[in-house]
Amino acid sequence: MITPAFDISQDSDFLTIIIKVPYARASEIDIYIEGDDFKFYAKPYFLRLALPGRIVEDGRQKATYNADDGIITVSVPKETPGQHFEGLDLLTSLLAPRGSKSAKPLVEEIGSSDNVVEEEEDEFDWQIEQTPFVEPTEEALQSQCTYGFGNLRSGVFRRLQEELNDVIDLRDPDVTPASERTRRRLAAEKAKFDPDHYLADLFEEEPVQHLLKYQPWWVAEIHAGCSLSAESQERRVSFSDKQKEQLRKFTNKSHLLDKKTQQQAYLGLIDLLLAYCYEVRVTEGDQNVESAWNIRKLSSTLSWFENFTCVKDILVSFGRRVLCYPLFRNFQLVEKAIADTVSLLKLGKAAVLKCLLEIHAIFQENDPAYILNDLYITDYCIWIQKVKSKKVASLSDCVQSLSISKSDLGFELGELEEAARLVQEEETQGQLASSTCLVRPLATVASESSDTDSSTSDTDDSSSETEDSTSEESTSEEEADPTDSELQKAIVPGQNSRVQSSLEKAGEEKNKLPAAGKAETTVTEQMKHLAEKMNSAVILSEAPVGPPGVQDKSPEKKAGECTAQSAQSTTGTPMTREFLEVTPRLNPLLIVPLSDEDDELAEH
Repeated sequence: MITPAFDISQDSDFLTIIIKVPYARASEIDIYIEGDDFKFYAKPYFLRLALPGRIVEDGRQKATYNADDGIITVSVPKETPGQHFEGLDLLTSLLAPRGSKSAKPLVEEIGSSDNVVEEEEDEFDWQIEQTPFVEPTEEALQSQCTYGFGNLRSGVFRRLQEELNDVIDLRDPDVTPASERTRRRLAAEKAKFDPDHYLADLFEEEPVQHLLKYQPWWVAEIHAGCSLSAESQERRVSFSDKQKEQLRKFTNKSHLLDKKTQQQAYLGLIDLLLAYCYEVRVTEGDQNVESAWNIRKLSSTLSWFENFTCVKDILVSFGRRVLCYPLFRNFQLVEKAIADTVSLLKLGKAAVLKCLLEIHAIFQENDPAYILNDLYITDYCIWIQKVKSKKVASLSDCVQSLSISKSDLGFELGELEEAARLVQEEETQGQLASSTCLVRPLATVASESSDTDSSTSDTDDSSSETEDSTSEESTSEEEADPTDSELQKAIVPGQNSRVQSSLEKAGEEKNKLPAAGKAETTVTEQMKHLAEKMNSAVILSEAPVGPPGVQDKSPEKKAGECTAQSAQSTTGTPMTREFLEVTPRLNPLLIVPLSDEDDELAEH
């Protein structure tokens, strides 16, 4: 027989069951309704549901069949109008065969005072009773090497291929007892902790702050139903079609767990939810190829087959692993994941089941991690549908009442952060000191500059007093200098501006040379005086080539000659073309007179 795909919804008076049976014949459909039992048969499909409430066949029931889509819709009235049927979205639990729901042993001592059914306990003690350590024998060690959900598995990894051993951190799980697993885990975490990575995430807060602001899907569910009761909020959680299909595929079975094992199962559930919440936050709900690695690495239950004894140990273990393995290693993310887990538990077992289904889908798509579904996740998905909602609520209150600090993690984070802050302060002070050393010389130069300006202003007065005498001396030198007398003979009217600029350039070159007893202002005035007397064309060249008097007719020089000719036509004065050469000698002005023969030679 094939179990068909189905979905159930309800209103105040009716229960609606939608069953997908393609290619079924309407004439062969049989429906059976009695109490809380619903049965459907249409060859080759068979569906039996154990409902959480009672239904009745009173003539108001009806069924419709859509042959095109192969869907039959059955509407059944409730025996008690207005009653809410809890857990209709937990499809696997609805497929459970009718039988005992208690985990009590089938054989018990007659007259035992412990005759209270475990499922009816109002309060739940999450602290497992501890006994003094006794060195076990070799036979006892072999019997203790169990793992998986409820510690029901053993010898699995002996049959697996070697590459599947990389899924977990524990080596030889089939021969390693629980106490040795804890010791090895703590040693591996201590060796893996990287102070530099932790401090980098601590002081570079921008990426972490962005992740802390992210709101996962359960936060939206809580905000949308903040005014509703816990039961109403649980009903708001919805499953995708893919998740519903997976729930129908699960093989429904009962888990007979004793009290200690059941408590370990609850504590392992917290460990799984913590790892899941961290993964959803750091990926912002967008799963990637690293999602399976993150979840199994952060969960000690999955990576080390750890069996916890109290909630505080789970939180400490999770905090240590967050600071050792993933990309973002920040204690604020640890605290945020704990708060997210509390929010999930408050939404009820439907939200928890949704998380487990997402973990199951992640592992199913990851080649080596699928074995963890067989060991833990599938059984958790089936088991959580049958637990009491008050147990989940009690677990939420227990996690919320606890908190951990950095000192609980055992990595000496306080001392490490203090040392890092001291180093940071020293570097800051060193930078301030170096910047101060750069500022002081600048201030000294500025003060010296101001002093120099004041002294210069003082010397200006004295230099002005000697200006007359200096000008007289320069006049006498001018008369004695043969170069100046030759320059006066080569003056061409109309070229004062060009000559003045040329002489100013020559004066700059001359000022660079040492001239004892002559001030800069005196030389400039002298050149201006000579420029006013120029009457002939002056052509400058930086490096004369060829014999004296023979010059290359470059375009610039031709333009100069044209200018000189235009000036001649304007003034009407006959022009004798002579050249002034600026050479790199000590005297920057060199006047070379040209004869008529040289002029004709230059033209040719």
